[in-house]
Amino acid sequence: MAKKKPTILVVNDDGITAPGIKVLLEVMQEIGDVVVVAPDSPQSGMGHAITIGKPLRLDKIDLYEGVEMYKCSGTPVDCVKLSVNKIFKGKKPDLCVSGINHGLNYSINVLYSGTMSAAVEGAIEDIPSIGYSLDDFAHHADFSHTRSYVKTIAEQVLLNGLPKNTLLNVNFPNINKDIKGIKICRQANAKWFEEFDERLDPYEREYFWMTGKFQLNDRGEDTDAFALANGFVSIVPTQFDMTAHHAIPELNSWSFDDK
Repeated sequence: MAKKKPTILVVNDDGITAPGIKVLLEVMQEIGDVVVVAPDSPQSGMGHAITIGKPLRLDKIDLYEGVEMYKCSGTPVDCVKLSVNKIFKGKKPDLCVSGINHGLNYSINVLYSGTMSAAVEGAIEDIPSIGYSLDDFAHHADFSHTRSYVKTIAEQVLLNGLPKNTLLNVNFPNINKDIKGIKICRQANAKWFEEFDERLDPYEREYFWMTGKFQLNDRGEDTDAFALANGFVSIVPTQFDMTAHHAIPELNSWSFDDK
């Protein structure tokens, strides 16, 4: 008796027509039965936003022959929620993969990322989930060197599962060859220092354009930033429990009953 293929949900934040999601769905078709649900327009930087107070639309489309695909008017997280409730009808897929994002989602960027938030939502639904990103923002970025790693990582997750409430954040360096391998890492300590360029529109009304610099404050050699800078694929096990467990003992020492 033939072994049943796993069902795989493919999502992203760059939109249904992005080249990165095409690569991802093609690789996933080598592994299992694929359903694609993605935003109908780019949703980068949406984080874990959901649509409240206005209707969501989910339309089946025939973008690539032989692929079950839907475009969604909402956010990446909306895509996952609608998939579980309306497409899979509560029978969850075996794997949720998000990406491949045009641009890195390492270090603090994971908090802002629509790509990673879609994968987080998959994990919240108890679906083994992976977010994939490439260090190249170009629309026609070359994803060819990511394919074998994307497949291997997904196969390992399907084979071994993931710890409860955990997902994988995978980032690829922008080199077409000579990737040195995979490193399991921690998230680097870094932040954005924003600046807001003040401008005037044609009606002399003030508006702002956000710019800024990314500052890495972490020189550790066990981080995603170090791995990527040195030609490795980084994998960071990621959780959505944001409790600062190390701070609980200190807070318990405070005297909240003092008047």
